[in-house]
Amino acid sequence: MEYILQNGLVIDPQNNLEKELDIHIRDGVIAEVGTGLSSPQARVLDLRGRIVAPGFIDMHVHLREPGGEAHETILTGCRAAVAGGFTAVADMPNTKPCADNEGVVELVLARSRAVGLARVYPIGTISKGQKGEEISEIGNLFNAGIVAISDDGKPVVNSEVMRHALKYAQIFNLPVISHCEDPYLTENAQMHEGYWSTQLGLKGIPAEAEEIMVARDILLAKLTGGRLHLAHVSTRGSVELLRFARQQGIQVTAEATPHHILLTDAEVAGYNTSTKVNPPLRSEEDVQAVREAVLDGTITCLASDHAPWSQEEKEQEYAKAPNGISGLETAVPVCWDTLVVKGGMKPQDFIARFTAGPARVLNLTTGISPGLPADLTVIDPQLVKKVEVSKFYSKGKNSPLDGRVFQGWPVLTVVQGKIVMQDGMVIGGREQDA
Repeated sequence: MEYILQNGLVIDPQNNLEKELDIHIRDGVIAEVGTGLSSPQARVLDLRGRIVAPGFIDMHVHLREPGGEAHETILTGCRAAVAGGFTAVADMPNTKPCADNEGVVELVLARSRAVGLARVYPIGTISKGQKGEEISEIGNLFNAGIVAISDDGKPVVNSEVMRHALKYAQIFNLPVISHCEDPYLTENAQMHEGYWSTQLGLKGIPAEAEEIMVARDILLAKLTGGRLHLAHVSTRGSVELLRFARQQGIQVTAEATPHHILLTDAEVAGYNTSTKVNPPLRSEEDVQAVREAVLDGTITCLASDHAPWSQEEKEQEYAKAPNGISGLETAVPVCWDTLVVKGGMKPQDFIARFTAGPARVLNLTTGISPGLPADLTVIDPQLVKKVEVSKFYSKGKNSPLDGRVFQGWPVLTVVQGKIVMQDGMVIGGREQDA
């Protein structure tokens, strides 16, 4: 199909572009970018009042397949991705079996190609079996198609293993994505340690449980020269350590999640298990610090940490329920409303956190230029809508945002020249699980 997207405000941080332009899409790529474009074969879409951006990348999702299909599949996860405005996702490796071998990586890639919606970039494990004892065959995983390594969901406690991973990953220019958690400080804990954990009688997770490992991994990145990326930064102390590392010229990047820039530990007061996440919802002071770090560019990436669970899993008592929020379909409006509408962030900087930032970490191509793949995300910055988890494309309805209203929703998602979401409705893709 051939399209001309007319009159949209094109914002491309990679090329420092912010201008009302037309985009001509042909044969899956961007053919022209300019004004007054026309083609007799093209379907014309008037996007006046909308923002046209390079395709958004969610660099931290859990698609659960293989092994967790009761909670999500690559099909349902990719539907959720394009519904949320994402043209690409990076899939964390803590599946069953985990992605510590080429077979699992190849399966994820084959299933995602069969689905035909969002691009899926697999992430391999740091250690075999995610046991933190021996590094994975990183070269084989790289050849199979991974874009990073991580033991997300589990910390790599052994510093020597983490050191070797950072060093060895350099050969392939792969980032090491660290889940920063001292498990001895989080054992049997349920939420952030502070006023609310005391009030609710739940064992708390101190901020230091994250910060100790952030500090260690920054020092290991300095020692090895490796590329370190900090997943889901959630505390003020972690932000301060990140600022220090950046000032020292250490190769460290970081991401923040929508829930860690919006919600505090006070949300747990009703014992709603949808508020149970790892790292936990933190104090107002922490939330403000993380938000400010995103605003000023200390944190260069936004990522959902989409972690869907079946209703049966989440409908347990708080102590037994698993951690995770289903976030793909709400990430963009939550962040736009919080950072742009209420925080005064420039739209170009906001878009960079979902495009240029993740692309630099994962060595991906982004931008709106002739010859590039036509992967585009279109946002209506004025659209105000209520979150309705019952209408999620994801199998996971576990979100504490149900019923809340946000401004700034994606209204069109284009992947490789195909419209895969329009006005909230997913179009195309397989109708059955691969």
